[in-house]
Amino acid sequence: MIKIIKKWFLLTLIAICILGALLAYYAASPLRLQPNSQEIVIQPNSGLKSIANQLVEQGVLTEPWRFIIIAKLLNKEKNLQAGNYTLNRNVTPYQLLLSLNHGKATQGSATFIEGRTFQQMRDRIKKNDAIKQTITVLSEPEILKLMGSEYSIAEGLFFPDTYYFDRNTADTVILKRSYDAMQSKLKVAWERREAGLPYKNSYEALIMASIVEKETGKASERPMIAGVFINRLRIGMRLQTDPTVIYGMGAQYNGNIRKKDLLTDTPYNTYTRNGLPPSPIAMPGMAAIEAALHPEKTKALYFVGKGDGSHAFSNNLEDHNRAVVKYQLKK
Repeated sequence: MIKIIKKWFLLTLIAICILGALLAYYAASPLRLQPNSQEIVIQPNSGLKSIANQLVEQGVLTEPWRFIIIAKLLNKEKNLQAGNYTLNRNVTPYQLLLSLNHGKATQGSATFIEGRTFQQMRDRIKKNDAIKQTITVLSEPEILKLMGSEYSIAEGLFFPDTYYFDRNTADTVILKRSYDAMQSKLKVAWERREAGLPYKNSYEALIMASIVEKETGKASERPMIAGVFINRLRIGMRLQTDPTVIYGMGAQYNGNIRKKDLLTDTPYNTYTRNGLPPSPIAMPGMAAIEAALHPEKTKALYFVGKGDGSHAFSNNLEDHNRAVVKYQLKK
């Protein structure tokens, strides 16, 4: 009887060793996916068995049981995380298990650029296949209500930056991050502003920052351009800045701005109306916000583009007209 028990024990031990070796070989062998990389989706609230079956359905595994067994043997079954993952062709089951265990999900990203409009921001979101679309039919006021905003015009309220997120994140989540970032950064910048600026509140500073953003071709000139516009506001002179006119034209703008356009009144035409326009005209970056709150101390009231992205600044109309002839009319 003892000999039979020993024999069965030995056979069982051999079988366990063989099974262990086979599992170890399986865990360390590349899956050799087709094509060279594959994106998989693990659904939320999935347990080990469900995840293994999802991997089979997506063509990653041929059957679920070996993957389930190695997960249990390595005590990795409790922390598997949902998300989107990109697998390279030679990933092993063990490497896959570690990725799922540590939540190394594929991230999406969205970049919002300084000087672009909110509509351009929405278009960029709509074209991003990593983002879950929920706002395509919503108006600006409806979107801002979701952000918890007091405003009805979205322009300028979102901070331009690159935002990273798990794939299939809702557009509202990304917009909220951008909105909160702008409110936070603007609040801090406003508290540190230069004294005596002709703004009633931080929103007016944001409007000015958006104009500075659109007018600036050379980054170092932002404070100087802000200084010119501040001087105009202080003496009640109209801002007379083309980007506001273009913004007010909307879809009618075809790349050219004519004298007729400068004379056609809109809420954003700073040639026909005094003071700041009713809202920002683009997303200003941090440098433009800082320039609006810390403008250059200058006597200049005019500037004209030199054609290379920089500007010539003048203190009076006579000098400005000469600069226009030099840099614009002769060219």
